Amino acid sequence: MKCLIVEDDFISRRILKELLSSAFDCDIAINGEEAVSSFRLAHEGKRPYDLVCMDIMMPEVNGQEALRRIRELEREMGIPPNLEAKVIMTTALDDPRTVIQAYYKGGATSYIVKPVSKQKLMRELRLLGLAS
Repeated sequence: MKCLIVEDDFISRRILKELLSSAFDCDIAINGEEAVSSFRLAHEGKRPYDLVCMDIMMPEVNGQEALRRIRELEREMGIPPNLEAKVIMTTALDDPRTVIQAYYKGGATSYIVKPVSKQKLMRELRLLGLAS
């Protein structure tokens, strides 16, 4: 399976890659603009991402805007909702409004409040059917 980690913080990227690399072929993007480009290229190369782990707060293009663009790309490509990439948004903010925007309005599949632990991540992956 393939995963895109979108995170501007080096330590957070490294932790996510360590946690996910045993089950996923992981690519990295450091902002939302790179995420959208990587997502498009993966589809064009016929190797789409099964999972996207994306930080909400990033410079240039934030996670919410990147997710909106990714979901728009999926619609343009005719991908049915049940086959969309699973997107876990990560946030350091325990702010219900931000979470609701990303989760309910933005099309996120799930979210995790940082710090991301192996237990939290594995629980979400199991709920999404991406881990046993």
